Amino acid sequence: MTSRRARRGAAIATLCLGSLLATGCGAFSEPSRPNAAAPAAPSASAVPRAPVVMFLGDSYTVGERGTLVETAYASAAARLLGWQVIVGGRGGTGFVQGGAGRTPFGVMFESQLGWRPAPDLLIISGGHNDARVRDVQVGPPARDLLVRARQRWPGTRIALIGPIWGSDTPPPAALAVRDQLRGVAQQLGVPFIDPIAERWITGNRSEGTGNAAVFIKKDGVHPTPEGHRYIAARLVENLRRLHLAHPSRATA
Repeated sequence: MTSRRARRGAAIATLCLGSLLATGCGAFSEPSRPNAAAPAAPSASAVPRAPVVMFLGDSYTVGERGTLVETAYASAAARLLGWQVIVGGRGGTGFVQGGAGRTPFGVMFESQLGWRPAPDLLIISGGHNDARVRDVQVGPPARDLLVRARQRWPGTRIALIGPIWGSDTPPPAALAVRDQLRGVAQQLGVPFIDPIAERWITGNRSEGTGNAAVFIKKDGVHPTPEGHRYIAARLVENLRRLHLAHPSRATA
């Protein structure tokens, strides 16, 4: 009897094993389920690329002594707009004025920016220090710089910012520099942003009037940390108006 039961059990086990190999058997089988579709990974082209923007300027742009470049208005504007930013320049410089290092904008463009891959947007901001030069002519060097930048990077958008002044009463020399830069920008079809005409800074720091009392340091020239953030916000307003807040390089 025991031998007969053993043979019957072996036969059942053999039958179950055969079924298991084919489709599964008894408690070991699971109902078949459709495979869930794995979520498709986004393609690289579907992820928006942050624009690459370069600035070239004086101490307003790069920060004066005691102000880090990452807290100056150029970097602050980049944070507001989500840019990848490269800030070039040096305090005391301009289109003609070279500062202590004798390096005007044209020289610094070549050494700091011009060798890099083309950005989406180049913003050149200056003229404040050029107003110190008697009977200064900023038109020719400004035109040369803009033309070289356009030839170097044909698809890059360019914008020019005139002198930023620490009060609403700039001297005639500053207005003359502003007018020359505006004329060059008009000739070349470059968007021009005019902080003096738009009265970014009002009143006078020494008199405690206007927004200069909050946004300009005791030296009467350079912005406070709040001033840099304010100037960044004013710049962003202009860039949006000019459709340059989200620039992209033109393709051939």
